[in-house]
Amino acid sequence: MDRMIYTAMTGAKHILEQQATNSHNLANATSTGFRAQVDAFRAVPVISEGLPTRAFVVDATAGADFRPGPIQTTGRDLDVAVLDKGWLVVQRDDGSEGYTRNGALKINENGVLQTASGMNIMGDGGPISIPPDVKISIAKDGTISSVNNGTTPGPSNILGRLKLVNPAESNLVRKSDGLFGTKDGSPVEADANVTIASGALEGSNVNVVDAMVNMISLARQFETQMKLLQSAENNANKASQIFNLG
Repeated sequence: MDRMIYTAMTGAKHILEQQATNSHNLANATSTGFRAQVDAFRAVPVISEGLPTRAFVVDATAGADFRPGPIQTTGRDLDVAVLDKGWLVVQRDDGSEGYTRNGALKINENGVLQTASGMNIMGDGGPISIPPDVKISIAKDGTISSVNNGTTPGPSNILGRLKLVNPAESNLVRKSDGLFGTKDGSPVEADANVTIASGALEGSNVNVVDAMVNMISLARQFETQMKLLQSAENNANKASQIFNLG
């Protein structure tokens, strides 16, 4: 009974947390380049004198589902989708690198290439500046070229190249701002094997049907934990009655 109480109590608590994660995934089912969050549970015994039977249920290290999402053609010159493995590099507010698959880019009022949320996109040499009145094209390897809109079409000018990286998935963690980064915060070298598709965006890899089924399953698991707590309470009451008879 003692073990039942602790296991059911902590199990119910973390099922609620996993339900929150599942709801977060569902809320981002249409977010560009989103990677579904994954939680796992494990049992941890309580190491203490007098409590040899008690165990807690805790969250294991939360990870992410790195499977690619569907590619959606937009036809917009500043939309890019990373093909297969790889990441776009952005500059965080503190100057560190962040990694994203959201390739909906824009040019700010100062001519700097940014994400839709306003973070600078990093090139091989730092942030990329775009001159005014030009038409932009982005090659498969991330090279950004421009042609002047006001003159007869001529040779294109290379403005820079997107920094594309492919760090080991085991070394990636999701940060509080939603971007990914390395566990130790160190930058990653560019990978020439990473390619992109221009005029397209990658959708979220959240499977809505699976997430809904998981939500129902978690709700039933929570009910089971509550019933276990009720059973433990009933057993304790019966035991007290028996002791009182003695």
